[in-house]
Amino acid sequence: MNQNNTEVFGLDSQYSTTRCVTRTPPVIVNNPEDKFESLLFLPENSERKAEGGLRTQGYFKHNQTEKPLISVITVVFNGAEYLEQTINSIIEQTYDNVEYIIIDGGSMDGTLDIIKKYAGQIDYWVSERDEGIYGAMNKGVSVASGQWLNFMNAGDWFYSDDVITLIGDGHADIDFIYGDHELRYPTFNTFYNALPLPEVWKGMVFSHQSLFVKRLLMIKSPFNTTKYKTSSDYNFISNIVFDKKTCSYYVNKCFSSVDMDGYSGNNLYNYIIENYKIAKKYNKSYYLHIYYLYKFISAIPKEFIKNNLSIKYVDLIRKLLKS
Repeated sequence: MNQNNTEVFGLDSQYSTTRCVTRTPPVIVNNPEDKFESLLFLPENSERKAEGGLRTQGYFKHNQTEKPLISVITVVFNGAEYLEQTINSIIEQTYDNVEYIIIDGGSMDGTLDIIKKYAGQIDYWVSERDEGIYGAMNKGVSVASGQWLNFMNAGDWFYSDDVITLIGDGHADIDFIYGDHELRYPTFNTFYNALPLPEVWKGMVFSHQSLFVKRLLMIKSPFNTTKYKTSSDYNFISNIVFDKKTCSYYVNKCFSSVDMDGYSGNNLYNYIIENYKIAKKYNKSYYLHIYYLYKFISAIPKEFIKNNLSIKYVDLIRKLLKS
């Protein structure tokens, strides 16, 4: 989506998503190499419960020469417990030119009420049944207008209010920017520094919540919704890390706080198997097979402990293993 020369004005200076809007829709450009069509609104769907946001009221966002548009996408399904904190971490960012998109999978709890509460700070939201988390994330990409994309799903949030400012400061020649993250367990939190990129064959070297990637890169390599059910974000990150044409930039700062009660964390065996299949594409060493066999075997007592002990004792063991 290209920039238009049009008047930019503010609706509400209090929020990152309402400081820079226009009445002129962005120009949509679809290229033959794109894997899906870019849109301003998702097509009509018989499963749709509701749709809304600033776009439906005639307000749009544009990339600006000195202030690139950053699109943040939140995917949610029955996430009322934590969604509001996720939303606030985005709309309270200090950066001015932020576009916020929420893709809801047709929630049946109070999620839709929360979305409607913040409809004036959300650029576009839709509630309808989808193909799962990665299909919903692809939907978000298709309607994003920003130069940069970030996925901050329900239950996760930006660690501080100045994270997006770090992305908007230049980086024109960079394809993806990443930082560190915090992991939240039920009774304690811990920090993880991003690992060196060559170690990506071992698994996620940084969380997708702490990744900002150029939209042009994302629409050429969307999340695989059929082959990988728990590791499609790892597959995407592996692809861009091992692509010699991409240029990365690491920021030594905590970007995100991640809920460890997520989908991948609750499907550990399948997650390890999928990661192994992905890693084999890029690393042919014999050691890789031993490494993933060890990860799978070591997951057995972890799963037993998680399923048979109270949260208090599970987290105590996690702390001891981390220390």
